[in-house]
Amino acid sequence: MNVESKSSKRAAVWVASMAAFLTPFMGSSINVALPMISEEFGMDAVLLSWVATGYLLAAAVFLLPLGKLADIHGRKRVFMIGIAIYTVTSFLIALSQGPFILIGFRVLQGLGAAMIFGTSVAILTSIFAPGERGRVLGINVAAVYLGLSLGPVIGGYMTELWGWRSLFHVNAALGLIALAMTLWKLKGEWAESRGERFDLGGSILYGVALVALMYGFSLLPSNEGGGLVLLGLLGGVAFVLREGKQPHPVMNIALFRKNRVFLLSNLAALVNYSATFSVAFLLSLYLQYIQGLSPDRAGLVLLVQPIMMTVGSPFAGKLSDRIESRIIASLGMGLTCIGMGLLAFLHWDTSIGYILFGLAVLGAGLALFSSPNTNAVMSSVDRKVYGVASAILGTMRLVGQVFSMGLAMSIFALYIGKNPIVPEFYGAFLAGIKVAFAISAVLCFLGIFASLARGNVR
Repeated sequence: MNVESKSSKRAAVWVASMAAFLTPFMGSSINVALPMISEEFGMDAVLLSWVATGYLLAAAVFLLPLGKLADIHGRKRVFMIGIAIYTVTSFLIALSQGPFILIGFRVLQGLGAAMIFGTSVAILTSIFAPGERGRVLGINVAAVYLGLSLGPVIGGYMTELWGWRSLFHVNAALGLIALAMTLWKLKGEWAESRGERFDLGGSILYGVALVALMYGFSLLPSNEGGGLVLLGLLGGVAFVLREGKQPHPVMNIALFRKNRVFLLSNLAALVNYSATFSVAFLLSLYLQYIQGLSPDRAGLVLLVQPIMMTVGSPFAGKLSDRIESRIIASLGMGLTCIGMGLLAFLHWDTSIGYILFGLAVLGAGLALFSSPNTNAVMSSVDRKVYGVASAILGTMRLVGQVFSMGLAMSIFALYIGKNPIVPEFYGAFLAGIKVAFAISAVLCFLGIFASLARGNVR
């Protein structure tokens, strides 16, 4: 291997890791700033939720079509355009003078994020051989968790000192650095599907169905939510039937039909994110309302999980280069199940030590699951569909996140209705949290079997 190829590999790891850090750091840090944004623009709770929801929906809708475009026109090209859009919209959001302008730019930022999500892992998989992928994918996953870990802490201090706009200024600066590194250091291009036609009609049908499904699930158990979920499912069926007849589909259905490893690895990812994403949200409320902790102390307790994930992911990824991914990922899913089970036994005066232990077990499980599972997905497909495979896995993550929050909101609606979380309803609130964690533990238990049944990659 020559020096230039080694340099390009190092550059790919640095650039992909910066991009992997950037988006979760932004997402987790802006949550801390939402009250200040609401106060400045006079936004109610529903409108404020669209600051996060608009970004998430846009990222999910565009992820798969842009992954396919990257396979056709070049993964590095789409990656660079994505970073450029993300950087520019960060500057524009910082200049926003009204709530609707801010939300509009957040939607555009979600488009840029989709370009990054759909290509960064695909670029790493294109450059590194199967025996090296686990290690670099583990580093990439660790960067994601590092962003999640530092976002609330750094974002909280920045918001307090310089206001919420400073978060977007910093993200724009980081985006410029990542873009410069890509232009300067990352050599080559990867487009093994060059020359294929892009399925625009399928992409539109996919987007409409996914928006209906994700937004509808977030509105459950209302009638409107149920209707949208049904519409989304029918649209999904229509999309699958259409794609099976297309010569160059935006999603190759054969990837699921004929590739057991790909199908079950993505299913395991969907189950994992659906079960675990709402943990920080639920525990943050529990620690502040039931345990009476201040927001900063609650944030420090919650740091345990992402720190375990950041430390453990590179180790788990490297291990998956030598041991079958299904074994390590299944062990991780098992630990995740135990962690969720421990949290299902929270009560009024549960010790902080017990909560820290549960979060540590959960974080270790997620570390062991995530990077080996990613390695399994990307190693099970042909080079020409790396962009689509990466995008599908990213979609599983985003859909799982929405399902997880939708499940939590549905349980709250059943237990406390539309009442505020005040001492009068603390008992029902705590019961709802315990039920949410118990359901998540069951989902993770079922996920163990999906993970084990995938078969071997090698």
